[in-house]
Amino acid sequence: MNDVIRYLRDQQDRFVDELCEFVAIPSVSAQSKHRADLQRAADWLVSHCRELGLKTKLHRTAGHPIVVATTRSVRSRKKPHFLVYGHYDVQPAEPFELWDTPPFEPTIRGDSLIGRGASDNKGQHFAHLKAVEAYRATQTELPCDVTFVIEGEEEVGSESLGTFLEKHRKDFDVEGVVVSDNGMPSLRHPALTYGLRGVVAFEVHLTGPDRDLHSGIYGGAVDNPAMVLCQLLASLRRADGRIAVPGFYDGIEPLRRFEREQLNRYPESEAALKRQLGVKALFGERGYSAVEQRAARPTLEINGLTSGYQGEGSKTIVPSTASAKVTCRLVPAQKPIHVLRVIKRFLTERCPKSVRLKFEPGHAGEAYCVSPTGSHAQAAMRALKQAFGRPPILMREGGSIPIVTDFKKILGVDTLLLGLGLPDDKVHSPNEKMSLTAFHRGTEMSAHLWDELARTSAR
Repeated sequence: MNDVIRYLRDQQDRFVDELCEFVAIPSVSAQSKHRADLQRAADWLVSHCRELGLKTKLHRTAGHPIVVATTRSVRSRKKPHFLVYGHYDVQPAEPFELWDTPPFEPTIRGDSLIGRGASDNKGQHFAHLKAVEAYRATQTELPCDVTFVIEGEEEVGSESLGTFLEKHRKDFDVEGVVVSDNGMPSLRHPALTYGLRGVVAFEVHLTGPDRDLHSGIYGGAVDNPAMVLCQLLASLRRADGRIAVPGFYDGIEPLRRFEREQLNRYPESEAALKRQLGVKALFGERGYSAVEQRAARPTLEINGLTSGYQGEGSKTIVPSTASAKVTCRLVPAQKPIHVLRVIKRFLTERCPKSVRLKFEPGHAGEAYCVSPTGSHAQAAMRALKQAFGRPPILMREGGSIPIVTDFKKILGVDTLLLGLGLPDDKVHSPNEKMSLTAFHRGTEMSAHLWDELARTSAR
């Protein structure tokens, strides 16, 4: 292990150069114009994994390719076998004008690697690849077999991955899954995440007159779809932060005392959070702390609104159409299908006859929760402490990784969520970055993890 850690530290500059190459590929899955770039990112991964000596294959799908790379061989079938998941696709970089540097020209500033996808998720899964490289380069026997599954559709719902896992189930006879696609509170507070919120997305489209109308001639006699949409959306939430839709909270259990204690070990104060976000006040469901609201309570958020004239100056119209993109974050016991059903009914019942409503469901995934006291979780906690030099905390996180529930349903195993992102990484926003300290310590955490998991399996 000493040789492995020494190698990781000696090769840090090269690792960063390689990560910059990877981040420079604009693999935006939401935009069809980047389809060739997604293929290029997948090909780059295949080439890199083969250079590391991994048995690697690129699998075609109905969407973007899936890269599978493994250390496993016929001779090593008796070793514990684990799967590492990651994704090479990234969020759109717009608005470009808010970036300090071009999003696909990776830039080093101090301890930060700035670029779209640096933290979400290229840097995080790349840390695990480097750990495996260190074992192989130092001729140190890897105590576990590791198979990487790296997809290109996470940011658009992972539509192909579930089908792929079903089809190739026999290749993934693993004891567990490791995912680093989330965060930790700080470098002083490494964390094992034992719960994630689920997600459900939908769009609401309203249509009024068959064309935009002159607001002076027709205004007051024809309902305005933009106004109706705003009224409908506003009715979804009460003033105290509770969602007003009957049935939305069905089945949710109250937070246990243990969970509230763990959540409130989170080191960031509400005052610090306000400063970080640039807001004068926080808002959330009454009766819960900001940490609890962000990590363990359900939400309904408007992600985008579109209607009428958006150009320079004024255009006095009653718009013909209005639409909104909405997502809900879900907690354990909430079912996406049920949540969609009750929201659709709520909006439909309240929509006036003066406009037509179309409700379009989008991607969805259930919440995920696992016991933090299991042997694998405890092995992960030890690996975190060795790499970061501090005892880790347990946390639930507000983000969603829908494929985690697929791993449980299809492969029958739990997932260790070992995030390397920091709160100020600005994922999904302009100027996304990854802490190079977090990346390098992540490589060491991964190296220790395979040793700790092997010891656990041996017992």
